[in-house]
Amino acid sequence: MKPYRFIISGGGTGGHIYPALAIADGLKVKYPDAEFLFVGARDRMEMEKVPQAGYTIKGLWITGIKRELTLSNLMFPLKLISSLLASVKIIKTFKPDVVIGTGGFASGPLLQAANSKNIPTLIQEQNSYAGVTNKLLSKKAKKICVAYDNMQAFFPKEKIVKTGNPVRQDLLEINDKRRDGQIKFRLEEGKQTLLVLGGSLGARAINAFVSKNLDYILAQGVQVIWQTGKLYYEQYKENDTLENVTVLAYIDTMNLAYAAADLIISRAGAGSVSELCIVGKPVIFIPSPNVAEDHQTKNAQAIATKDAAILLAEKELETQFKPIFDELVKNPEKRRKLGENINKLALPHATDDIIEEVEKMILRKE
Repeated sequence: MKPYRFIISGGGTGGHIYPALAIADGLKVKYPDAEFLFVGARDRMEMEKVPQAGYTIKGLWITGIKRELTLSNLMFPLKLISSLLASVKIIKTFKPDVVIGTGGFASGPLLQAANSKNIPTLIQEQNSYAGVTNKLLSKKAKKICVAYDNMQAFFPKEKIVKTGNPVRQDLLEINDKRRDGQIKFRLEEGKQTLLVLGGSLGARAINAFVSKNLDYILAQGVQVIWQTGKLYYEQYKENDTLENVTVLAYIDTMNLAYAAADLIISRAGAGSVSELCIVGKPVIFIPSPNVAEDHQTKNAQAIATKDAAILLAEKELETQFKPIFDELVKNPEKRRKLGENINKLALPHATDDIIEEVEKMILRKE
């Protein structure tokens, strides 16, 4: 029997790339002889991250539509046609058994091409509010794996399977790594630690606010691990010389950072939310207001309404942050309750559950 062939498309941000890689790694364990091809958007981070993980990737000439009138927007129809034609060629040449989309610009044309050739497709929707592209693709997709309840508002109910979002497997066992994390990030034992995350690229507003309030945070007896993101590291790296502050462009050992943390400030991208549920620490979500359909706010609301995290809008930072932070630092019971409640929402077997759905699709095809 010939080996199975899978095309996986996901990119633009770590939130789309890491689930795609987790699914590929899981399928490789299940089907050691399988062949894989990733499809991404040219000049986006997947073109670097996917080969680093050992997979082949092809890039499409595709970008998103910006909110203002730009040359890029005027070029969009041309890019879309080019990407659809390239996707059809990729599908014809590679002959996949299943095509999986985890979101990002390239997923749209690739899954559309697969659907037009009657190749079974699976959508992995990470957010609590589905984007326009996945809603359109869902009409012909065989399965839609989701991480939140009530997704029938966007997708055909009979195709939905609640699996959760794939996360890095090393996050499942962090309880005994606290001291390792403290050593790695030059932290003191017995002192509360704040972990600041702005996503893989960074968050301008969070970085600016932390910089402005760093003296206040340190004055509460709290030490800081601060991931600025690659775009902002040069601007804030001088703070790394301060006592009780570790500044990094990017954290490549997230399990140790989470293990060392007592409090976490984070954006509310779907991948981050899923990881933080598994980590089970108190979180202040500061959603990015600059994303499609304001989906980060909706992701954070889905957690905050269950008393499992604190939701703080960027525009409320100046007035609300200090009282919220004060209470968390001084109230161990509040921290414990938030950590327990967010952990109850974790779906740690997401990758296995998605692979099970892919397996069903293969068996039906045969």
